[in-house]
Amino acid sequence: MQYSNFVRTFNAHSGAKELMEDMSCAIPGVDKVYRLGGGNPAIIPEVREIFRAELAKIAADPDRFDNMASIYSEPLGDTRFREALADMLREEYGWPLTAKNIALAPGSQLCFYYLFNLFGGVGPGGKRRRIIIPLCPEYIGYKGLLSDDADVASRRSIIRKLPNRQFKYGLRMEGLDEVADVGAIVVSRPTNPTGNVIRQSELARLDEVAREREVPLIVDNAYGFPFPGMIYVNERPEWNDNTILTMSLSKIGLPALRTGIVVANEEVTEIMGRVNALTQLAVGAAGAALVAPLVENRELLRISRELIMPFYQRKIRDAVGFCHETLTNCDYYIHKPEGSMFLWLWFPGLNDNQVLYRRLRTRGVMILSGHEFFPGLQEPWTHERECIRVNVCGDADTVFEGLSIIGEEASRLQAKAA
Repeated sequence: MQYSNFVRTFNAHSGAKELMEDMSCAIPGVDKVYRLGGGNPAIIPEVREIFRAELAKIAADPDRFDNMASIYSEPLGDTRFREALADMLREEYGWPLTAKNIALAPGSQLCFYYLFNLFGGVGPGGKRRRIIIPLCPEYIGYKGLLSDDADVASRRSIIRKLPNRQFKYGLRMEGLDEVADVGAIVVSRPTNPTGNVIRQSELARLDEVAREREVPLIVDNAYGFPFPGMIYVNERPEWNDNTILTMSLSKIGLPALRTGIVVANEEVTEIMGRVNALTQLAVGAAGAALVAPLVENRELLRISRELIMPFYQRKIRDAVGFCHETLTNCDYYIHKPEGSMFLWLWFPGLNDNQVLYRRLRTRGVMILSGHEFFPGLQEPWTHERECIRVNVCGDADTVFEGLSIIGEEASRLQAKAA
């Protein structure tokens, strides 16, 4: 068959596709699989029971069931949920929002597909506009969202080594205001894959550059406040009419319900609604209908603060300790874990994290090779071949044993490269 150019983007290698396949694939000849690669959140029993109870209420109420399953929602998504969320964000942060500032889509990944194509690619008069990622490494899912990979450009971060075998990426502002053909500036906060939380002062500087260039600052808030609240430093979210904030219900424990959230000025959300209507008529309402009452009564804030955030903070703390126990034969550094549910490990001199990925896979350990997290990097950087991402949501024995195998294989590759 002959396909259009549209297919080229989706037929190319995709780190996101590899990530999702590795979450459930079988490995021949391997007795135990250590799934430390994907981004599936943990099932927290107390949180699951709250959602089950809410689902039972919907099943028992014909009106609520019909609104969730039998009636199209409007193009922006479930009205009750959007009104409740706008009210919560006004109350928590003082943002001047209404339901019209909020648009839903089937997952935050699709939100970014929409947003990248709204602001990047070919613009008026045939001029190309690029999505700029100022703090690299960044989220694997930003790669391949535009038909031309050249329309996504990222910049190296500054590396600051810290005590106790930790390090932290810093924002390199020099020259950012001179980058040409900018369509939007994008950061995740906390950053997937590293757990980095850029400070409010850095966010303010990015906002200033975005305003000067008359482009939006897009902040991926999938792991941030107010839910799921996976931030372990003293920071808070920011929003203004030039900021586009994305959120999600995935990391509160509902990834299969695919509910992405965009908080933006009404011009942007109106376009989002039109795209929804053209591509899918209406947004699925299951996630929004399930969670709306928990937003209205602020129970979702309590769940995030008392159950979700402490759970992942403990997982991160324990995994850092496991690293210090299991990686003793390696030269390694851990990115300072300030948020999210991942550890980002740096093995200086490793030379090829794809080889490490393949060797670990033969032993049943699934990780993500760090080279996938440098979308649109503008110049070669050996560092991108020295890092991996590890999901630490699993039980302690699985994480410890998986890290032990990682340590064995990484030390062999470092010794070979020396």
